[in-house]
Amino acid sequence: MKEISLNILDIAENSVKAGAPLTEIYVDETGDELILTIKDNGCGMDEETVKAVTDPFYTTRKTRKVGLGIPLLKLACEQTGGSLTITSSTDEKDHGTTVKAVFLKNHIDFTPLGDVTSSIVTLIQGHPTVDFLFRHITDRGEVELDTRELRSVLEDVPLDTYEVIVWIRDNLNEQYEVIK
Repeated sequence: MKEISLNILDIAENSVKAGAPLTEIYVDETGDELILTIKDNGCGMDEETVKAVTDPFYTTRKTRKVGLGIPLLKLACEQTGGSLTITSSTDEKDHGTTVKAVFLKNHIDFTPLGDVTSSIVTLIQGHPTVDFLFRHITDRGEVELDTRELRSVLEDVPLDTYEVIVWIRDNLNEQYEVIK
């Protein structure tokens, strides 16, 4: 993928498909590393599946026989000298999956973060009943959005309402302007 933001979109979509009512997306871009962590409380994966998801010829989809999202993310991390780890649990009380991707930002093969605002807005608009927590920490400041907070203020207004989506986009863009 050309941008890390597209990996965020892909992995978070997997979280939604796994039935996660909450997906947490953290981008820590302090120092020489960019650490992307996506954590969900979906159904989780068994140990065998966790090992298999980095194989491009493994997929749970019925429409095609390859799944390139996680393998391409792993390749992008490793090309910079970074790493990818996936932990998951199907335990009844503590279930879900965490994907952690570490990139070395100073490496020539570092993939740019890209338009993360559009990825977050797309997730919220496409899944208005699912909660997302997004936090991007940089040396210059922090950008954060938590749909649970929005719901408490908006009460019965759906998150995919046009005005709400525009506000979310504008709010994220304003936060990014402050930390430029």
